[in-house]
Amino acid sequence: MEVKRVVFISTLWYNSIIMLTNILYITGGFYFLIKGADALVSGASSIARKLGVSALVVGLSVVAFGTSAPELFVNLIATVNGSTEIAIGNVLGSNLANMLLILGICAMITRLTLKSTTIWKEIPFSLLAAVLVLVFGSDIWLDGGAMNIIGRVEGIAFLSFFVIFLFYIFGLRTSSEHATEQIETFSTMKSIAYTLAGLVGLAVGGQFVVNGATGIALGFGVSSNLIALTVVALGTSLPELVTSVVAARKGHLDMAIGNIVGSNIFNILFVLGVSAVVIPLPFAGANLMDAAAVIVATLFLFIALFLGQKKSLGKIEGFALVSIYLVYMIFAVVRG
Repeated sequence: MEVKRVVFISTLWYNSIIMLTNILYITGGFYFLIKGADALVSGASSIARKLGVSALVVGLSVVAFGTSAPELFVNLIATVNGSTEIAIGNVLGSNLANMLLILGICAMITRLTLKSTTIWKEIPFSLLAAVLVLVFGSDIWLDGGAMNIIGRVEGIAFLSFFVIFLFYIFGLRTSSEHATEQIETFSTMKSIAYTLAGLVGLAVGGQFVVNGATGIALGFGVSSNLIALTVVALGTSLPELVTSVVAARKGHLDMAIGNIVGSNIFNILFVLGVSAVVIPLPFAGANLMDAAAVIVATLFLFIALFLGQKKSLGKIEGFALVSIYLVYMIFAVVRG
């Protein structure tokens, strides 16, 4: 009896240490991802400015890539490791967090007034991207296939739409406010060092997060998709959260809103597109439900803009968005 007790306590301690290690992996991974993305943006922006690239182009390319770089690196490492559930759950979970949680928090801080182009072009483009995920992942339902999968052909299609989106934003963002934006520049060596350090930080952080998330999923006996949809997605969305909240507090509403909507489009068309090109992504039933949730969240946002004070989101709408996110996360946990 005493031997069994010792074995039980030893096993409990061992499992606790393993779980703590996985939590530290994820926490450290998020730190490296955020710092890596920040260093990459600083270094690459400085290099671009030294080469004579306008602040506008830098903001729309380098900075946009930087805020979505954590999702990209986590997905690339997850797909290479064969953890495709993490790759899909990370993108869909990040988009839900962006659209409901982050935008909701910003609206609760200050009323967000959206431009007509954002309402009638960018949000619909984000909706199109979400619909494509659901369509491309419904092989059994639409084509009578043996399994649902987003393959390399669909990945190329995502990337093609992403190129179209890039042409759109480069033609759209021509205001003097963006064109005269100041970007800090460093010496050439320092710029290169920042860029390389950022890439290393993203790679290390992504590996830590994938390892930790996989370990927690195995430890609790839950799906990797659930961990990716909740913990990993929230962690990789931290750059968007910080950027948008700071922008909202300073009154830069276009930046706060554009960062969120643009990130959602970037996540699906570029991050998921690249992931699918690297390795085909099996699409489970839970993934279909999450993709449908992203569509519903985008539609709810669009409709909310025409309720009350039109073309804007206030505290009530923000509270509703955050509440919907929390309810869906609870549902996802119960679903397993």
